[in-house]
Amino acid sequence: MDIYDLHRGTAPLLISLPHDGSRLPDALLPRLVDSARRAPDTDWHVSRLYDVARALGASILRPLHSRYVVDLNRPPDDVSLYPGQNTTGLCPIVQFSGEAIYRDGQLPSADEIAQRVDAYWRPYHVALADEIDRLHATHGRVLLWEGHSIRSVVPFLFEGRLPDLNLGTAGGASCLPDTQARLEAVMASYPQYTHVSNGRFKGGYITRHYASPARGVEAVQLELAQCNYMDEDSFEYVPERAERLQVVLREMLEEGLR
Repeated sequence: MDIYDLHRGTAPLLISLPHDGSRLPDALLPRLVDSARRAPDTDWHVSRLYDVARALGASILRPLHSRYVVDLNRPPDDVSLYPGQNTTGLCPIVQFSGEAIYRDGQLPSADEIAQRVDAYWRPYHVALADEIDRLHATHGRVLLWEGHSIRSVVPFLFEGRLPDLNLGTAGGASCLPDTQARLEAVMASYPQYTHVSNGRFKGGYITRHYASPARGVEAVQLELAQCNYMDEDSFEYVPERAERLQVVLREMLEEGLR
């Protein structure tokens, strides 16, 4: 079974896109409510956006399956990353809209969740760890870049409209201060996009778990408001918006590598 796609690059840059997949197993579909079958909470088209990273020599890792199967950016013990706030878990049962994902009586059991972790979660994380090790052995340093996106307005998760660019560094713990400062300077140089650091999204499990700045492994998460590159209702990619955003992404990646 194909679990992920990995493009191996030559630069000390690894782009991880853990919510880019939208595939749902055939056996799972009848258990889902109609609205969930569209996998609406996918980080739509982020792999297309981050195609600009290939020219920089980046490695790119993306899953094929939806976060509704298992969320690759959650810890395997499902401890909440944002205590006290609405969020979704390792095997989500609620959509970002607040609607249920599963039909009555169809929730995954503890055994099923464990099986999904073994079948989908672990292979992705083995590939992620192996690629970090490969790049670190070659360059002595790695920038792990977590690429994410979300609807600009999600009342279930946050109040109001989300900033366009949401940088997460685990409160400054997952990268060097100079790296964060350079990335923030790029965001500030594009006033047409609102931005924040360590706001609602501070970095998920991958950012927090794999970061080791003292060892030369920095990690950052960038959460994008989807309205800046796609139509949020139809999920259609809007090239003219995306191309403008890709200019910012490329500059941020270049500064991260510097």
